[in-house]
Amino acid sequence: MEGVLATGPGLALQAEPSAFTFAPGRTALVIIDMQRDFLEPGGFGAALGNDVAHLASAIGPCRAVLDAARATGMLVIHTREGHRPDLSDAPPAKVQRGAPRLRIGDPGPMGRILIRGEPGHDIIPALAPIAGEPVIDKPGKGAFYGTELEAILRHRGIEALILTGVTTEVCVHTTLREANDRGFRCLVLSDACASYFPEFHAAALAMVSAQGGIFGWVADSAALTAALATQEESGTW
Repeated sequence: MEGVLATGPGLALQAEPSAFTFAPGRTALVIIDMQRDFLEPGGFGAALGNDVAHLASAIGPCRAVLDAARATGMLVIHTREGHRPDLSDAPPAKVQRGAPRLRIGDPGPMGRILIRGEPGHDIIPALAPIAGEPVIDKPGKGAFYGTELEAILRHRGIEALILTGVTTEVCVHTTLREANDRGFRCLVLSDACASYFPEFHAAALAMVSAQGGIFGWVADSAALTAALATQEESGTW
């Protein structure tokens, strides 16, 4: 298949700045914060004055790679940003952002904004986790901060991450940088991420592969699904 390169016991796909090699059994797909509070009207993203329609473009590519990862048995991890109902884990500097009466913890159309257990905190139905897929509830932007993510990855023998979700320049990039510092090899899927600001999305992706891949690699969802289809056809995992 075009864009898929042969590579011993693993796989490789065309990416920037060079081919990305990975073994599906030692790789995790991480779907970051595809929550109603960020993607739907009335949530935290809209409360900050953003046009949530900009994030819709990532849903289809995320679903395609999610289906492909599940078909090959790859570890899938979902994350959700949100806080305890009493806001004890929410710094005042974060809570005080945005318009009055539309801040973290305030009532919104989908329950209290960005609060764990409220409808808006949940992952959108199109990408809902299934049994066996860990869901990481995080109090900050990075998926490693204040969570058990690193322990899960180490215990599963994971050495590479495929990152998707929203927003590209905030939670995806923060998680990418955290993972990079912990020694994980990272591939960011350009069309399976999105931002409220297209120019921020483009800049964030450019930063990933700059200087020979200072943070990792960038490819699109089609390159990954093609690679995983090759793996599935061969029957080797």
